[in-house]
Amino acid sequence: MVSKKVIVPNKLGFHLSPAGELCKESLKFKSQVTFKIGTTTANAKSVLSVLAARVQCGSEIELICIGEDEEEALNYLSELIANGIGENK
Repeated sequence: MVSKKVIVPNKLGFHLSPAGELCKESLKFKSQVTFKIGTTTANAKSVLSVLAARVQCGSEIELICIGEDEEEALNYLSELIANGIGENK
């Protein structure tokens, strides 16, 4: 298990576009990918779970990856989130 804390820079938090992008990118890995925000844990491979976590701009989430490609998943996904995943630049 590996984890990393990441600040969500998206202006509207994890609305449908970034939630969908996070889910799509998480599904590329064999590892279990979840994140915690406060006392809530969300499955990053489920759009509904990500949306239900109600992640807002500036929130700190702890990304957690468990499995055979956990390091690769953590590095890749934490970088995407930190750079505003799903936001039009």
